[in-house]
Amino acid sequence: MTRVAYQGEPGANSHMAAIEAFPEAGTLACATFEDAFAAVTSGEADLAMIPIDNTVAGRVADIHLLLPDTSLQIIGEHFLRIRFSLMGIPGATLEGAREVHSHVHALAQCRGFIREHGLTPVVAGDTAGSAREVAEWADPAKLSIAPPLAAERYGLTVLASDIEDHRHNTTRFVVLAPPREYPQAGGGPFVTSFVFRVRNIPAALYKALGGFATNGVNMTRLESYMVEGKFAATMFMVDVEGHPDEPPLARALEELTFFSTELRILGVFPAHPRRFGGHGA
Repeated sequence: MTRVAYQGEPGANSHMAAIEAFPEAGTLACATFEDAFAAVTSGEADLAMIPIDNTVAGRVADIHLLLPDTSLQIIGEHFLRIRFSLMGIPGATLEGAREVHSHVHALAQCRGFIREHGLTPVVAGDTAGSAREVAEWADPAKLSIAPPLAAERYGLTVLASDIEDHRHNTTRFVVLAPPREYPQAGGGPFVTSFVFRVRNIPAALYKALGGFATNGVNMTRLESYMVEGKFAATMFMVDVEGHPDEPPLARALEELTFFSTELRILGVFPAHPRRFGGHGA
């Protein structure tokens, strides 16, 4: 059976994404992103489901540092609509609650509900972890904000559903696996993800990106981050629509090499239907 590693405790959004994308697979909870990467590298798991960015909170911290250095390859993507529930031990009520515990991002994404009901937010390390703690404390005055799956997992009662401030709240995950051949071009829309470092010359970034414009390649993501502790050493992480074997992207990547000192493709994978507004799982 395929086994999917994810970061977080059982019942977390990453757990939900793994189940949604691979309903027949087993799952492996990992304490950190590094542990999830290591589980696949060692063979303990076959795949890793890793969040990369969120429509409300932006990019997920640390992932941009881990992806360029891993030997794993991006083989897919998954979009998960984020839904948060307010939950407590059986018998707990919203009126009798004083505190609400969750991950800092979940608290921020449910700020309106928390303020409306006069609850005191308390930061926890993980959404599902906060649900587990609320169950262990057995205190009706302490509630958790977590995915609905966490309520089932830890025997909690859902007091309110879909309490997030923004209904468009969605997290994009990437699926990582040991290195393999890229899928063949022509089977549908593809996404190519890569990192590069520009040469230290004037207008290098402008020139490096020019080939994508002139070849009609749609760039859906461009983010920079510093490396090696140097303000001048900047890497760029990019997602583009297309396959490296297709002439437009092949020409654009060839032109990019003239103005970069490093170029590494992180993965070539089928575009998820949600990327284009679809509703596939």
